Amino acid sequence: MLPLTEENILTSLRLVKDPDLHRDIVTLGFVKNLTIQGKDVSFTLQLTTPACPVRDQFKIDCEKAIRHTIEGVGKVAIEMTSNVVSHANTVKDSVIPGVKNTIAVASGKGGVGKSTVAVNLAVSLAMDGAKVGLVDADVYGPSIPLMFGVNERPKVSQNKLIPLEKYGVKIMSIGFLVDPMQAVIWRGPMASGAIKQFMGDVTWGDLDYLVFDLPPGTGDIQLTLVQTIPLTGAVIVTTPQDVALADARKGLVMFNKVNVPVFGIVENMSYFICTHCGEREDIFDTGGGKRTAGELQVPFLGEIPIHTSIRVGGDKGKPIVVGDEHSPHAQSIRQIARNLAAQVSIRNASASPEPKVEILLPT
Repeated sequence: MLPLTEENILTSLRLVKDPDLHRDIVTLGFVKNLTIQGKDVSFTLQLTTPACPVRDQFKIDCEKAIRHTIEGVGKVAIEMTSNVVSHANTVKDSVIPGVKNTIAVASGKGGVGKSTVAVNLAVSLAMDGAKVGLVDADVYGPSIPLMFGVNERPKVSQNKLIPLEKYGVKIMSIGFLVDPMQAVIWRGPMASGAIKQFMGDVTWGDLDYLVFDLPPGTGDIQLTLVQTIPLTGAVIVTTPQDVALADARKGLVMFNKVNVPVFGIVENMSYFICTHCGEREDIFDTGGGKRTAGELQVPFLGEIPIHTSIRVGGDKGKPIVVGDEHSPHAQSIRQIARNLAAQVSIRNASASPEPKVEILLPT
């Protein structure tokens, strides 16, 4: 057992490693404000995202490491905080200053539930404490107003649109600006121009994550987005059957060609649990998303079942992660959001300088 000193506390904490970044929490700079008062130890553990999937385990492992290696420790007080690391890019910062990370949610084809996934991921990140915005980039088929239950018009201040906000998410959609009974009949340049305005002409403020719900396919809007701001990365949504997976592969290839990292694949409508007998039915086959992720060497973020409550939540403007947050379906989405946040941290940490440990000496 080691004597109780700041140096030895840090030595013990080096035994705790981040499972995604594969380095110890001291080297990563997670340990802040370390103090010792008598036999009591306190410090702040600052993670790279409030949506860390192993947040609670970190706290347990830290106290265990200290008590197993340091002699005569009294209370161990650990304050959990976060500071989302920004995707450093001068172009992004000039177009949308204050936005740390930009995430595209895409699909190779329509009908796979991409918007449902985008909405629930954005709300999940906000529920975990992140500052989140969502752009409805599907100009021809905007569904975000319905899924959030919002039909107001955004206000204008200093010649910029003020995004609407619900469930802790700032949202902007062409659906807020046009008559919902009117079809948006625009050529590609007009649609692309609208997306540019949703970035440069909207007061987003400080955000940890700005999520873009893209239209299906690999067209003008996708190219406009990646050419206007270098994205932090993208998420591909698919269903398990072969026809959807084939299109998902095309979407992934597109992002690779324009140098946008793919954070992973989400398999939606993965299976159905019968409410009468409890048996699982693989309506659209099974495991295709996970196999495709393995083949393309990208992470598999998780699977979401097909369930009536998910559809009802979207139709009623109350996403399932808030409408039925304790259900297994909502919990699966919450975990996918945390897996996504972890992938963002991994991507940004690889480009970040080595941080320093902060030690506060008692006065």
